[in-house]
Amino acid sequence: MTERERSIHEMLKDTPSMNDSCGAVHTGTEGVSLGGAIGGLSGSSSSHSIGAAIPLNTSSNLPLRNHSAPTTPMTATTSQTGNGYLTSTDGSSSLIRTSASKIDSIKNWSISTYKCTRQIMLEKLGKSQRTVDSELEAQIEQLRETQRKYLSILRLTRAFSSHFQHVVVTQQSLADAFADLAQKNPELQKEFICNSETQRNLTKNGELLLNALNFFISSVNTLCNKTIDDTLLTIRQYETARIEFDAYRMDLENTKPELTQAASTLEETQRSYAHHKDLYEKLRGDVAIKMQFLDENRIKVMHKQLILLHNAIAAYFSGNAMALESTLKQFNIKLKSPNNVSGSWLEQ
Repeated sequence: MTERERSIHEMLKDTPSMNDSCGAVHTGTEGVSLGGAIGGLSGSSSSHSIGAAIPLNTSSNLPLRNHSAPTTPMTATTSQTGNGYLTSTDGSSSLIRTSASKIDSIKNWSISTYKCTRQIMLEKLGKSQRTVDSELEAQIEQLRETQRKYLSILRLTRAFSSHFQHVVVTQQSLADAFADLAQKNPELQKEFICNSETQRNLTKNGELLLNALNFFISSVNTLCNKTIDDTLLTIRQYETARIEFDAYRMDLENTKPELTQAASTLEETQRSYAHHKDLYEKLRGDVAIKMQFLDENRIKVMHKQLILLHNAIAAYFSGNAMALESTLKQFNIKLKSPNNVSGSWLEQ
């Protein structure tokens, strides 16, 4: 045993020291070697030597990993499921809320449309009573009749303006023809020039009358197709609210309160009835106010326009050019004479 131990010691003398080896890998805590730890467990020199020569197959370039920390940061908008996928809780909940609100709006619209259609059919068949405001409905019908008559006046005035414009263009062409013949026929030059001047004066006054007609057409068109239409839009909203109010009123009248299972339905019907009643009364007040202001505005506008049309046509066909020009100036209408030729862009 002693000879074998000596031979082993002699072999270890020829091997390089652990501190001198470049390929050795040292792991563990600082200041403590694995050989020293093993040597501490055995008191013999042979076991100490063998423990010091044990190679360690530990890779020094692998990073240490703390498995207790999560690899993916958790935020308020993400959650980790059992299969490892991340889902957005806020996005899905908002999508569900949006879908639910759309479904509720479609449901409410369908119910309201059904009830209103049923109410209209029952009114036409005479099986349901409608809420009637006789005074307001008479004013609404009068307003619609007034709009129809004003639109008829507007259509006739446009036709008159179009035909008269053709007359003015013809008079201008006739004046040019007389002036050309005056240059080519010396024996009738005086007569041709006299007729040419007459047609030019008629053309000038005709242009002024056309300006007055166009101003009248523009004002009446604004009154009929914008001002009155705005009031009629509110009236249509009022009529729709009236139908909805009558539909929910009929539902409330047909609800049987003695049924215990219909208690919640009765409460919901009463709330809907109260809501549509408030809306109906509000729109009825809006219609009354708008029709009052519209009537005042209509009288003021038509008073001005009818005076303009009368004075302009009377001055033109009486041959009073000065009265025609003063009428246009009175209503702040820009005078446009066909004889006024605008200068070139250099002069301007």
